[in-house]
Amino acid sequence: MRVFSATLATETNTFSPIPTGLDSFKHGIYHPAGTHPPEMTHFAGPLHAARMRAGELGLEVVQGLVAAAQPSGTVTRAAYETLRDQILADLRQALPVDIVLLGLHGAMAADGCDDCEGDLLGRVREIAGPDAVIGATLDPHCHMSAEMVAAADLLICWKHYPHTDALDRALELVDACVSARQGEITLKPVFVDARVITLIHTTREPGASMLRLLASIESRSGIVSASIVHGFPWGDVPTMGTRVLVYYDERQTQAAAHARAAADELVAAIWEHREAFSPPYLGIDAAYDEALTVAGGPVVISDGADNPGGGSGCDSTFMLRRLVERGIHPSALGPLYDPGAVAMVFNAGLGARLRLRMGGKISAMSGDPLDADVVVRGLARQHTMSGMVAGTRMNCGDAAWVEIERGVHVVLTSERTQAFHPDLFTSLGCELGAMRIIVVKSSQHFHAGFAPIASRVLYADAPGTVTLDLRRLEYRKADTQRWPFVQSAQVRS
Repeated sequence: MRVFSATLATETNTFSPIPTGLDSFKHGIYHPAGTHPPEMTHFAGPLHAARMRAGELGLEVVQGLVAAAQPSGTVTRAAYETLRDQILADLRQALPVDIVLLGLHGAMAADGCDDCEGDLLGRVREIAGPDAVIGATLDPHCHMSAEMVAAADLLICWKHYPHTDALDRALELVDACVSARQGEITLKPVFVDARVITLIHTTREPGASMLRLLASIESRSGIVSASIVHGFPWGDVPTMGTRVLVYYDERQTQAAAHARAAADELVAAIWEHREAFSPPYLGIDAAYDEALTVAGGPVVISDGADNPGGGSGCDSTFMLRRLVERGIHPSALGPLYDPGAVAMVFNAGLGARLRLRMGGKISAMSGDPLDADVVVRGLARQHTMSGMVAGTRMNCGDAAWVEIERGVHVVLTSERTQAFHPDLFTSLGCELGAMRIIVVKSSQHFHAGFAPIASRVLYADAPGTVTLDLRRLEYRKADTQRWPFVQSAQVRS
Protein backbone atom coordinates (compact mmCIF):
# COMPACT_ATOMS: atom_id res chain seq x y z
CA MET A 1 0.00 0.00 0.00
CA ARG A 2 1.57 3.28 -1.14
CA VAL A 3 1.31 6.20 1.31
CA PHE A 4 2.24 9.82 0.64
CA SER A 5 2.80 12.12 3.62
CA ALA A 6 3.55 15.85 3.81
CA THR A 7 3.22 18.71 6.29
CA LEU A 8 2.24 22.37 5.97
CA ALA A 9 1.57 24.05 9.29
CA THR A 10 1.41 27.38 11.01
CA GLU A 11 -1.07 29.18 13.24
CA THR A 12 -2.00 32.62 11.90
CA ASN A 13 -2.75 35.41 14.33
CA THR A 14 -4.32 37.92 11.94
CA PHE A 15 -3.87 40.63 14.58
CA SER A 16 -0.11 40.06 14.79
CA PRO A 17 2.18 42.55 13.02
CA ILE A 18 4.78 39.86 12.22
CA PRO A 19 4.52 38.65 8.60
CA THR A 20 4.87 34.95 7.88
CA GLY A 21 6.99 34.62 4.75
CA LEU A 22 8.92 31.79 3.16
CA ASP A 23 11.88 32.39 5.46
CA SER A 24 9.57 31.87 8.45
CA PHE A 25 9.12 28.25 7.35
CA LYS A 26 12.76 27.75 6.41
CA HIS A 27 13.78 29.01 9.86
CA GLY A 28 11.20 26.72 11.45
CA ILE A 29 10.82 23.10 10.34
CA TYR A 30 11.72 22.61 6.70
CA HIS A 31 12.54 19.28 5.08
CA PRO A 32 12.15 18.89 1.29
CA ALA A 33 10.83 15.62 -0.10
CA GLY A 34 12.80 12.61 1.09
CA THR A 35 14.98 14.51 3.57
CA HIS A 36 13.04 14.33 6.84
CA PRO A 37 15.19 12.78 9.59
CA PRO A 38 14.06 9.60 11.38
CA GLU A 39 13.15 11.56 14.52
CA MET A 40 9.63 12.92 14.88
CA THR A 41 8.90 16.59 14.39
CA HIS A 42 5.66 17.77 15.95
CA PHE A 43 3.48 18.50 12.93
CA ALA A 44 4.93 15.59 10.95
CA GLY A 45 3.30 13.08 13.28
CA PRO A 46 1.47 11.31 10.43
CA LEU A 47 4.75 10.73 8.60
CA HIS A 48 6.41 9.36 11.73
CA ALA A 49 3.40 7.17 12.53
CA ALA A 50 3.32 5.78 8.97
CA ARG A 51 7.00 4.91 9.22
CA MET A 52 6.37 3.18 12.57
CA ARG A 53 3.51 1.14 11.08
CA ALA A 54 5.18 0.47 7.72
CA GLY A 55 6.48 -3.02 8.44
CA GLU A 56 3.40 -4.20 10.29
CA LEU A 57 0.90 -2.90 7.72
CA GLY A 58 2.95 -3.27 4.57
CA LEU A 59 3.21 0.44 3.81
CA GLU A 60 5.51 2.05 1.27
CA VAL A 61 5.93 5.57 2.65
CA VAL A 62 6.83 8.48 0.37
CA GLN A 63 7.72 11.74 2.09
CA GLY A 64 6.79 15.05 0.52
CA LEU A 65 7.69 18.50 1.80
CA VAL A 66 7.51 19.03 5.56
CA ALA A 67 7.27 22.73 6.42
CA ALA A 68 6.11 24.42 9.62
CA ALA A 69 6.55 27.98 10.86
CA GLN A 70 6.36 29.62 14.27
CA PRO A 71 2.89 31.22 14.66
CA SER A 72 2.90 34.80 13.41
CA GLY A 73 0.76 37.12 11.32
CA THR A 74 -0.84 36.55 7.94
CA VAL A 75 1.10 34.25 5.60
CA THR A 76 2.26 35.96 2.43
CA ARG A 77 0.61 34.82 -0.77
CA ALA A 78 4.00 33.91 -2.25
CA ALA A 79 4.93 31.74 0.75
CA TYR A 80 1.66 29.84 0.85
CA GLU A 81 1.42 29.23 -2.87
CA THR A 82 5.09 28.21 -3.12
CA LEU A 83 4.81 25.65 -0.32
CA ARG A 84 1.38 24.40 -1.38
CA ASP A 85 2.49 23.93 -4.97
CA GLN A 86 5.63 22.08 -3.87
CA ILE A 87 3.53 19.60 -1.87
CA LEU A 88 1.21 19.12 -4.85
CA ALA A 89 4.21 18.57 -7.14
CA ASP A 90 5.61 16.01 -4.68
CA LEU A 91 2.24 14.25 -4.67
CA ARG A 92 2.10 14.10 -8.46
CA GLN A 93 5.61 12.65 -8.46
CA ALA A 94 4.51 9.96 -5.99
CA LEU A 95 1.40 8.83 -7.91
CA PRO A 96 -0.32 6.46 -7.81
CA VAL A 97 -1.01 6.53 -4.07
CA ASP A 98 -3.50 4.66 -1.92
CA ILE A 99 -3.39 6.99 1.08
CA VAL A 100 -2.43 10.63 1.65
CA LEU A 101 -1.53 11.61 5.23
CA LEU A 102 -1.08 15.30 6.01
CA GLY A 103 0.24 17.01 9.11
CA LEU A 104 -1.64 20.30 9.37
CA HIS A 105 -2.18 22.92 12.01
CA GLY A 106 -5.49 24.07 10.62
CA ALA A 107 -5.39 27.80 11.39
CA MET A 108 -3.30 29.04 8.47
CA ALA A 109 -4.59 32.17 6.77
CA ALA A 110 -2.75 33.72 3.82
CA ASP A 111 -3.11 36.90 1.85
CA GLY A 112 -6.00 36.06 -0.45
CA CYS A 113 -6.90 32.75 1.23
CA ASP A 114 -8.65 32.51 4.62
CA ASP A 115 -8.88 28.70 4.50
CA CYS A 116 -5.48 27.42 3.40
CA GLU A 117 -6.15 23.90 4.65
CA GLY A 118 -9.45 23.70 2.77
CA ASP A 119 -7.71 24.88 -0.37
CA LEU A 120 -4.82 22.42 0.05
CA LEU A 121 -7.05 19.44 0.83
CA GLY A 122 -9.29 20.19 -2.15
CA ARG A 123 -6.32 20.28 -4.51
CA VAL A 124 -4.88 17.10 -2.98
CA ARG A 125 -8.19 15.36 -3.63
CA GLU A 126 -8.16 16.45 -7.28
CA ILE A 127 -4.68 14.97 -7.77
CA ALA A 128 -4.95 11.83 -5.62
CA GLY A 129 -8.32 10.89 -7.05
CA PRO A 130 -11.64 9.77 -5.53
CA ASP A 131 -10.42 6.33 -4.44
CA ALA A 132 -7.44 7.52 -2.39
CA VAL A 133 -8.03 7.85 1.34
CA ILE A 134 -7.03 11.31 2.58
CA GLY A 135 -6.44 11.90 6.28
CA ALA A 136 -4.86 14.58 8.44
CA THR A 137 -4.11 15.42 12.03
CA LEU A 138 -4.74 18.95 13.21
CA ASP A 139 -4.11 21.16 16.20
CA PRO A 140 -7.43 21.63 18.03
CA HIS A 141 -6.83 25.38 17.78
CA CYS A 142 -7.75 25.25 14.12
CA HIS A 143 -10.51 26.68 11.96
CA MET A 144 -12.44 23.65 10.77
CA SER A 145 -14.31 24.37 7.54
CA ALA A 146 -16.93 22.40 5.65
CA GLU A 147 -14.54 22.41 2.69
CA MET A 148 -11.89 20.63 4.75
CA VAL A 149 -14.35 17.98 5.92
CA ALA A 150 -15.68 17.44 2.40
CA ALA A 151 -12.23 16.99 0.83
CA ALA A 152 -10.82 14.58 3.42
CA ASP A 153 -11.91 11.13 4.54
CA LEU A 154 -10.71 11.58 8.12
CA LEU A 155 -9.58 14.60 10.16
CA ILE A 156 -8.39 14.02 13.73
CA CYS A 157 -7.61 16.83 16.17
CA TRP A 158 -5.18 16.38 19.02
CA LYS A 159 -7.22 16.00 22.20
CA HIS A 160 -4.89 17.27 24.93
CA TYR A 161 -4.02 20.89 25.67
CA PRO A 162 -1.03 21.02 26.03
CA HIS A 163 -0.73 18.89 22.90
CA THR A 164 1.16 15.93 24.31
CA ASP A 165 -0.78 13.37 22.26
CA ALA A 166 0.31 14.27 18.71
CA LEU A 167 1.86 10.87 18.05
CA ASP A 168 -1.07 8.96 19.56
CA ARG A 169 -3.51 10.76 17.26
CA ALA A 170 -1.23 10.20 14.27
CA LEU A 171 -1.13 6.47 14.92
CA GLU A 172 -4.93 6.44 15.13
CA LEU A 173 -5.07 8.27 11.81
CA VAL A 174 -2.79 5.79 10.07
CA ASP A 175 -4.66 2.76 11.38
CA ALA A 176 -8.09 4.12 10.43
CA CYS A 177 -6.98 5.26 6.97
CA VAL A 178 -5.47 1.84 6.24
CA SER A 179 -8.70 0.16 7.38
CA ALA A 180 -10.69 2.47 5.14
CA ARG A 181 -8.47 1.80 2.12
CA GLN A 182 -8.77 -1.94 2.70
CA GLY A 183 -12.56 -1.61 2.74
CA GLU A 184 -12.94 -2.65 6.36
CA ILE A 185 -14.71 0.60 7.33
CA THR A 186 -16.59 3.34 5.47
CA LEU A 187 -15.94 6.72 7.07
CA LYS A 188 -18.68 9.35 7.36
CA PRO A 189 -18.60 12.61 9.36
CA VAL A 190 -20.98 14.49 11.63
CA PHE A 191 -19.83 18.11 11.85
CA VAL A 192 -21.55 20.55 14.23
CA ASP A 193 -20.92 24.18 15.20
CA ALA A 194 -21.10 24.67 18.99
CA ARG A 195 -21.70 28.45 18.61
CA VAL A 196 -19.00 29.10 21.22
CA ILE A 197 -15.48 30.51 21.28
CA THR A 198 -13.45 28.75 23.97
CA LEU A 199 -10.11 27.08 24.70
CA ILE A 200 -10.23 23.93 26.81
CA HIS A 201 -7.40 23.38 29.30
CA THR A 202 -7.36 19.60 29.71
CA THR A 203 -4.98 19.69 32.70
CA ARG A 204 -7.84 20.76 34.97
CA GLU A 205 -11.58 20.34 35.32
CA PRO A 206 -13.88 20.50 33.45
CA GLY A 207 -11.46 20.01 30.56
CA ALA A 208 -10.21 16.72 31.99
CA SER A 209 -13.80 15.45 32.00
CA MET A 210 -14.10 16.35 28.32
CA LEU A 211 -11.19 14.00 27.61
CA ARG A 212 -13.03 11.23 29.40
CA LEU A 213 -16.19 12.01 27.44
CA LEU A 214 -14.29 11.79 24.15
CA ALA A 215 -12.83 8.43 25.19
CA SER A 216 -16.29 7.19 26.12
CA ILE A 217 -17.73 8.27 22.78
CA GLU A 218 -14.95 6.57 20.82
CA SER A 219 -15.66 3.31 22.64
CA ARG A 220 -19.25 3.26 21.40
CA SER A 221 -20.43 1.01 18.60
CA GLY A 222 -19.65 2.34 15.16
CA ILE A 223 -17.74 5.45 16.29
CA VAL A 224 -14.28 5.77 14.73
CA SER A 225 -13.10 9.18 15.96
CA ALA A 226 -14.35 12.18 17.94
CA SER A 227 -12.69 15.59 18.03
CA ILE A 228 -13.38 18.90 19.73
CA VAL A 229 -12.21 21.77 17.55
CA HIS A 230 -11.45 24.53 20.06
CA GLY A 231 -10.82 27.08 17.31
CA PHE A 232 -8.33 29.95 17.38
CA PRO A 233 -9.88 33.24 18.55
CA TRP A 234 -7.00 35.37 17.25
CA GLY A 235 -7.67 34.40 13.64
CA ASP A 236 -10.18 36.72 12.00
CA VAL A 237 -11.62 34.30 9.45
CA PRO A 238 -15.22 33.26 8.71
CA THR A 239 -14.80 29.76 10.20
CA MET A 240 -13.37 30.86 13.57
CA GLY A 241 -15.15 29.15 16.49
CA THR A 242 -15.58 25.93 18.45
CA ARG A 243 -16.96 22.88 16.64
CA VAL A 244 -17.17 19.11 17.05
CA LEU A 245 -16.39 16.44 14.47
CA VAL A 246 -17.41 12.80 14.89
CA TYR A 247 -16.66 10.05 12.35
CA TYR A 248 -18.58 6.80 12.19
CA ASP A 249 -18.44 3.59 10.19
CA GLU A 250 -21.39 3.72 7.81
CA ARG A 251 -21.38 -0.08 7.55
CA GLN A 252 -22.43 -0.53 11.16
CA THR A 253 -26.10 -0.49 12.11
CA GLN A 254 -27.25 2.67 13.92
CA ALA A 255 -23.74 4.17 13.74
CA ALA A 256 -25.04 7.35 12.10
CA ALA A 257 -27.58 7.88 14.87
CA HIS A 258 -24.94 7.18 17.53
CA ALA A 259 -22.58 9.70 15.96
CA ARG A 260 -25.23 12.41 15.77
CA ALA A 261 -26.17 11.81 19.41
CA ALA A 262 -22.50 11.93 20.39
CA ALA A 263 -21.99 15.23 18.57
CA ASP A 264 -25.02 16.71 20.31
CA GLU A 265 -23.73 15.44 23.66
CA LEU A 266 -20.36 17.11 23.08
CA VAL A 267 -21.95 20.40 22.07
CA ALA A 268 -24.19 20.35 25.15
CA ALA A 269 -21.19 19.71 27.41
CA ILE A 270 -19.19 22.50 25.75
CA TRP A 271 -22.06 24.92 26.22
CA GLU A 272 -22.60 23.87 29.84
CA HIS A 273 -18.95 24.34 30.82
CA ARG A 274 -17.99 27.17 28.45
CA GLU A 275 -17.17 29.66 31.21
CA ALA A 276 -15.08 27.21 33.24
CA PHE A 277 -12.74 25.75 30.60
CA SER A 278 -10.13 28.48 31.01
CA PRO A 279 -8.47 29.08 34.40
CA PRO A 280 -8.83 32.31 36.40
CA TYR A 281 -6.61 35.07 35.03
CA LEU A 282 -5.07 37.60 37.40
CA GLY A 283 -3.66 41.04 36.71
CA ILE A 284 0.12 41.29 36.79
CA ASP A 285 0.44 42.55 40.36
CA ALA A 286 -2.39 40.34 41.58
CA ALA A 287 -0.58 37.31 40.13
CA TYR A 288 2.65 38.31 41.85
CA ASP A 289 0.84 38.99 45.13
CA GLU A 290 -0.79 35.57 45.00
CA ALA A 291 2.48 33.85 44.12
CA LEU A 292 4.28 35.45 47.06
CA THR A 293 1.81 33.88 49.49
CA VAL A 294 2.83 30.38 48.35
CA ALA A 295 5.56 28.54 50.24
CA GLY A 296 7.55 25.50 49.24
CA GLY A 297 8.99 26.04 45.79
CA PRO A 298 8.63 28.16 42.69
CA VAL A 299 5.29 29.42 41.44
CA VAL A 300 5.05 29.30 37.66
CA ILE A 301 3.11 32.15 36.05
CA SER A 302 1.92 32.06 32.44
CA ASP A 303 2.30 35.24 30.39
CA GLY A 304 -0.05 33.90 27.73
CA ALA A 305 -0.81 37.26 26.15
CA ASP A 306 2.79 37.32 24.88
CA ASN A 307 2.83 33.67 23.82
CA PRO A 308 4.69 33.34 20.50
CA GLY A 309 2.80 30.07 20.03
CA GLY A 310 -0.22 32.31 19.43
CA GLY A 311 1.62 34.74 17.16
CA SER A 312 2.92 37.32 19.64
CA GLY A 313 6.29 39.03 19.54
CA CYS A 314 7.53 37.21 22.68
CA ASP A 315 9.28 40.43 23.67
CA SER A 316 6.80 42.23 25.92
CA THR A 317 8.27 43.72 29.06
CA PHE A 318 5.17 44.23 31.22
CA MET A 319 5.75 41.20 33.43
CA LEU A 320 9.53 41.65 33.57
CA ARG A 321 9.35 45.33 34.47
CA ARG A 322 7.15 44.63 37.50
CA LEU A 323 9.47 41.84 38.67
CA VAL A 324 12.35 44.32 38.65
CA GLU A 325 10.41 47.28 40.06
CA ARG A 326 9.05 45.19 42.92
CA GLY A 327 12.39 43.54 43.58
CA ILE A 328 10.95 40.02 43.50
CA HIS A 329 13.95 37.70 43.66
CA PRO A 330 15.21 35.19 43.04
CA SER A 331 12.94 34.99 40.01
CA ALA A 332 13.23 33.97 36.37
CA LEU A 333 11.53 34.86 33.09
CA GLY A 334 11.84 33.43 29.62
CA PRO A 335 12.16 33.21 26.82
CA LEU A 336 12.39 36.88 25.85
CA TYR A 337 12.94 37.27 22.11
CA ASP A 338 15.59 39.88 21.35
CA PRO A 339 18.23 38.97 18.73
CA GLY A 340 19.98 42.32 19.11
CA ALA A 341 20.36 41.95 22.85
CA VAL A 342 21.56 38.36 22.40
CA ALA A 343 24.24 39.51 19.96
CA MET A 344 25.43 42.20 22.38
CA VAL A 345 25.62 39.71 25.24
CA PHE A 346 27.60 37.19 23.18
CA ASN A 347 29.97 39.97 22.18
CA ALA A 348 30.43 40.94 25.83
CA GLY A 349 31.12 37.33 26.85
CA LEU A 350 30.49 35.08 29.81
CA GLY A 351 30.80 36.87 33.16
CA ALA A 352 30.66 40.33 31.65
CA ARG A 353 28.75 43.19 33.21
CA LEU A 354 26.95 45.60 30.91
CA ARG A 355 24.00 47.94 30.56
CA LEU A 356 21.50 46.13 28.36
CA ARG A 357 18.27 47.19 26.64
CA MET A 358 15.87 44.24 26.44
CA GLY A 359 12.54 43.59 24.71
CA GLY A 360 9.88 46.07 23.71
CA LYS A 361 10.66 46.12 20.00
CA ILE A 362 8.07 44.23 17.89
CA SER A 363 5.00 46.40 18.38
CA ALA A 364 3.14 48.70 20.75
CA MET A 365 1.84 45.56 22.46
CA SER A 366 5.43 44.78 23.47
CA GLY A 367 5.65 47.69 25.88
CA ASP A 368 8.75 49.85 26.29
CA PRO A 369 12.25 48.34 26.29
CA LEU A 370 13.70 47.61 29.71
CA ASP A 371 17.14 49.04 30.47
CA ALA A 372 19.05 47.28 33.24
CA ASP A 373 22.53 46.43 34.48
CA VAL A 374 23.09 42.72 33.91
CA VAL A 375 25.67 40.02 34.48
CA VAL A 376 26.11 37.39 31.74
CA ARG A 377 25.62 34.02 33.43
CA GLY A 378 25.26 31.58 30.53
CA LEU A 379 25.59 31.38 26.74
CA ALA A 380 24.64 28.71 24.20
CA ARG A 381 24.76 28.69 20.41
CA GLN A 382 21.77 27.01 18.76
CA HIS A 383 20.13 26.31 22.08
CA THR A 384 17.25 23.81 22.13
CA MET A 385 14.72 22.69 24.71
CA SER A 386 12.55 19.62 25.08
CA GLY A 387 9.23 19.66 23.24
CA MET A 388 5.86 18.38 24.41
CA VAL A 389 6.21 15.01 22.69
CA ALA A 390 9.04 12.84 24.03
CA GLY A 391 12.15 13.04 21.88
CA THR A 392 11.26 16.28 20.10
CA ARG A 393 13.43 19.38 20.42
CA MET A 394 12.46 23.02 19.97
CA ASN A 395 14.87 25.52 18.44
CA CYS A 396 15.63 28.64 20.48
CA GLY A 397 18.44 29.99 18.32
CA ASP A 398 21.33 31.52 20.23
CA ALA A 399 20.41 31.96 23.90
CA ALA A 400 21.81 34.03 26.73
CA TRP A 401 21.07 33.86 30.45
CA VAL A 402 21.52 37.20 32.13
CA GLU A 403 20.92 38.22 35.71
CA ILE A 404 19.63 41.67 36.44
CA GLU A 405 21.50 42.85 39.48
CA ARG A 406 18.39 42.77 41.62
CA GLY A 407 18.29 38.97 41.26
CA VAL A 408 15.93 38.62 38.31
CA HIS A 409 17.14 35.98 35.81
CA VAL A 410 16.18 36.30 32.13
CA VAL A 411 16.73 33.92 29.21
CA LEU A 412 17.07 35.86 25.94
CA THR A 413 16.76 34.07 22.59
CA SER A 414 17.44 34.92 18.97
CA GLU A 415 14.46 32.85 17.74
CA ARG A 416 10.84 33.31 18.79
CA THR A 417 9.60 30.27 20.66
CA GLN A 418 7.44 29.67 23.69
CA ALA A 419 8.52 27.96 26.91
CA PHE A 420 7.92 24.21 26.76
CA HIS A 421 10.31 22.77 29.32
CA PRO A 422 12.51 23.84 32.26
CA ASP A 423 15.63 22.91 30.29
CA LEU A 424 15.12 26.21 28.48
CA PHE A 425 16.72 27.57 31.67
CA THR A 426 18.61 24.67 33.19
CA SER A 427 20.60 23.75 30.08
CA LEU A 428 22.11 27.23 30.32
CA GLY A 429 22.97 26.63 33.98
CA CYS A 430 20.05 28.55 35.46
CA GLU A 431 18.67 26.29 38.20
CA LEU A 432 15.02 26.87 39.04
CA GLY A 433 14.51 25.12 42.37
CA ALA A 434 15.36 28.18 44.46
CA MET A 435 13.28 30.63 42.42
CA ARG A 436 10.25 32.20 44.06
CA ILE A 437 8.57 32.91 40.73
CA ILE A 438 9.13 31.66 37.17
CA VAL A 439 7.35 33.60 34.41
CA VAL A 440 6.97 31.72 31.13
CA LYS A 441 6.00 33.08 27.72
CA SER A 442 3.39 30.44 26.97
CA SER A 443 -0.37 30.05 27.30
CA GLN A 444 -0.57 26.36 28.25
CA HIS A 445 2.03 24.25 26.46
CA PHE A 446 4.46 24.97 29.29
CA HIS A 447 2.26 22.99 31.68
CA ALA A 448 3.50 19.49 30.88
CA GLY A 449 7.11 20.46 31.53
CA PHE A 450 6.82 23.04 34.30
CA ALA A 451 3.94 21.78 36.44
CA PRO A 452 6.08 18.97 37.96
CA ILE A 453 8.51 21.54 39.42
CA ALA A 454 5.88 24.10 40.44
CA SER A 455 4.29 24.48 43.84
CA ARG A 456 1.48 26.25 42.00
CA VAL A 457 0.62 27.40 38.46
CA LEU A 458 -1.01 30.78 37.87
CA TYR A 459 -2.18 32.57 34.74
CA ALA A 460 -1.62 36.30 34.30
CA ASP A 461 -3.75 38.73 32.32
CA ALA A 462 -1.09 41.02 30.90
CA PRO A 463 -1.29 43.17 27.77
CA GLY A 464 -0.25 41.48 24.53
CA THR A 465 -1.08 40.40 21.01
CA VAL A 466 -2.73 37.22 22.30
CA THR A 467 -5.07 39.23 24.53
CA LEU A 468 -7.52 37.28 26.65
CA ASP A 469 -10.22 39.94 26.25
CA LEU A 470 -11.63 39.10 22.82
CA ARG A 471 -13.74 42.24 22.89
CA ARG A 472 -10.55 44.22 22.32
CA LEU A 473 -10.15 42.57 18.91
CA GLU A 474 -11.65 44.24 15.86
CA TYR A 475 -13.13 41.29 13.98
CA ARG A 476 -14.16 41.94 10.39
CA LYS A 477 -14.67 38.44 8.98
CA ALA A 478 -15.36 36.16 11.95
CA ASP A 479 -18.89 35.16 12.90
CA THR A 480 -19.24 36.65 16.38
CA GLN A 481 -22.85 35.56 16.83
CA ARG A 482 -21.65 33.08 19.41
CA TRP A 483 -20.69 33.06 23.09
CA PRO A 484 -19.11 35.14 24.67
CA PHE A 485 -20.29 37.85 22.29
CA VAL A 486 -23.84 36.52 22.51
CA GLN A 487 -24.86 35.30 25.95
CA SER A 488 -28.20 33.65 25.25
CA ALA A 489 -28.47 29.90 24.72
CA GLN A 490 -30.64 30.74 21.71
CA VAL A 491 -27.41 31.33 19.79
CA ARG A 492 -27.18 27.54 19.46
CA SER A 493 -30.43 27.22 17.56
